[in-house]
Amino acid sequence: MSKTFFLPVIGVVSLVCLSLVLPPDAFAVKKRFVFGGGPAGGTFQVVANAVQVYKPVKNIEEFTVRAQSSAGSIENLRKVNAGKSDFAVVYSGHLYQGRRGMLKHDPRKYNSVLAVGYLYGAPAQLVVRRGSGISGVEDLQGRKVGVGNAGSGAFANCELFFTHLGLWNKIGRNAMGYNDAAAAFGNKQLDAFWLFTAFPSGAVIMAAQTNAIDLLNLDAAAVSSGFYDKYPYFTKVIIPGGTYRGVDEDTPSFQDSALWVASADVPDDVVYRLLSLIYSKEGLEHMASQKKTFKEMSIENGVKGIVTPMHPGAVKFWKEKGVL
Repeated sequence: MSKTFFLPVIGVVSLVCLSLVLPPDAFAVKKRFVFGGGPAGGTFQVVANAVQVYKPVKNIEEFTVRAQSSAGSIENLRKVNAGKSDFAVVYSGHLYQGRRGMLKHDPRKYNSVLAVGYLYGAPAQLVVRRGSGISGVEDLQGRKVGVGNAGSGAFANCELFFTHLGLWNKIGRNAMGYNDAAAAFGNKQLDAFWLFTAFPSGAVIMAAQTNAIDLLNLDAAAVSSGFYDKYPYFTKVIIPGGTYRGVDEDTPSFQDSALWVASADVPDDVVYRLLSLIYSKEGLEHMASQKKTFKEMSIENGVKGIVTPMHPGAVKFWKEKGVL
């Protein structure tokens, strides 16, 4: 028997022998579920990475979870709807608008994206100089306001809120990032600046070092104007007194919610199992160890900020936990 014939025969015989010894599923490829995060270094990406590296998730035999970076909430919404991602982080507001064809310049309806659970909140904060005569949002008319970077979520939500109040075209808008706005505020080039981010914010801390500051009560304007009725994905939040130097009283505001979402095509048992692992005592401790922002994650907060249909696997989990 020639070498060119003998070696392939040996290979075939070896495979046959292995197939007789190993279990039928030994050669099966594990199903992979993609978890869409966000830009490198951003909180969305930390969520996806944290789920991927959690040891009990890594030890699942039937499937794997792989984090994948993205541009953020809107891209995640589109990828999950198209089946290019299985899980992702999406703002509740974008999910609400996307399911109704309300996204700016995008009338499509993203009905294959379902909510899984609440992760954390992004609160609105509006900083003014103490003694400036600005005690409410309406007092900003004719004033110079930092409104966030053009194209950012902060800018979009600032435009949404101020347009709703009829003030967007009545303020001196300055599109800039938080740190630049804090510096301009410190130099008295701005009368106020807006943020849409977790607190405490380093930019507000910086502003409080150069000026005595106040935070405006944004909840009062939201309630009186019917903002919550029109945009039900925003929820009330309190910025506790003492968060920033000199601001000793609690400040009522509102926030959007960062949600864990899933494709409608993901099996119910997969969603249920991942929720059971991540929202266990050990899972929540793991998430909080990855970023302090995730201390908001809890069973009690599990469905907070969700105003759109939930995945059946998530419905089963949260009903068992008594929060649905």
